[in-house]
Amino acid sequence: MTAPGIAVRVQERLAEVFTTARADAARIGDAVVEATDVLADFVLLGGKRVRPLFADAGRTVAHGARAPIAPGARAPIAPGDTAEAIVELGAALELVQACALVHDDIIDASDMRRGRPTVHRIFAARHRAGGWHGAPDRYGESVAILVGDLALAWADDLVATLPARVADAWRTMRTEVLAGQLLDITSEACGDESIAAAERVIVYKTAGYTVARPLELGAVLGGADDALVADLRAIGLDLGLAFQLRDDLLGVYGDPNVTGKPSGDDLITGKRTVLIAEGLGRADAGDAGRLRALLGTDLSAADLRAARAILTGSGAQHAVEARIDGALESALSGISALPTSDDARGGLEALAHRIAHRAA
Repeated sequence: MTAPGIAVRVQERLAEVFTTARADAARIGDAVVEATDVLADFVLLGGKRVRPLFADAGRTVAHGARAPIAPGARAPIAPGDTAEAIVELGAALELVQACALVHDDIIDASDMRRGRPTVHRIFAARHRAGGWHGAPDRYGESVAILVGDLALAWADDLVATLPARVADAWRTMRTEVLAGQLLDITSEACGDESIAAAERVIVYKTAGYTVARPLELGAVLGGADDALVADLRAIGLDLGLAFQLRDDLLGVYGDPNVTGKPSGDDLITGKRTVLIAEGLGRADAGDAGRLRALLGTDLSAADLRAARAILTGSGAQHAVEARIDGALESALSGISALPTSDDARGGLEALAHRIAHRAA
């Protein structure tokens, strides 16, 4: 299955999932239907489908690594390794992503995601418009938490249909992404400004479930041996680092018309990213103090320009770009050494460049 093919098939499968979920919700009540519809819009109307693409790439690498057993023949396909299974896996990964984003937006008090109001803001607005009892924002956050939980539950339902050999990597991935989120909010709360802390958050919150674990899951589904899985996991961690570092830059310098989020959103929420850690470590005492004072505040346009000037002038922006280049180079070196087909290596290389140099 080609990369564009998996994205289309996953989209179709997700639509089927929500059709079934809506029928179940209708049996329970209107509020559940409404929640299901909002989640369906969130999942189906946006997203880059990065995780299904990497899962498919991992499976393709595994297929390319199968040794011929006779002239023109290949080793038997692993049990349960079907086109339908990789689509189920891809859809499950997108639902985990939905859960993570919905909850992340609550934690960060974000107003926009993908150019649309965040889920908790949608429900707060509906509460406010209806003149209901209680605090609208509290209601919106409460419903959004449950919407995210639904997405995670439905992801697990899909994975339950897959071969049991993917279960360990799936369980590990779920734990890592939640643990990474916990590390993230703890770093913000305690004011840990170290690059080491910021990179640890990337490894567990983003790199694992965005690239490394999807690659691993696809490879395991495709019947890869332990050595190949380990190689792909290492490549995935490099690419996941590049992916998040690019996201850090876009969070400060990105065009909101392209990213779908307000410019400077990471500064407003006070995220301790690698970019911020580099800026605080490289700027002189005065600029570092000014940057620190801006974190976690409602930035004016002038404040945003000042923060960008400090990050650029200190060399932090350049340093993060260099980190991205280094991570990409390491990943490409690993890909070139994979014992698989040229087509499988080429597909993974193309994905690597795509996420490292993206604009949204």
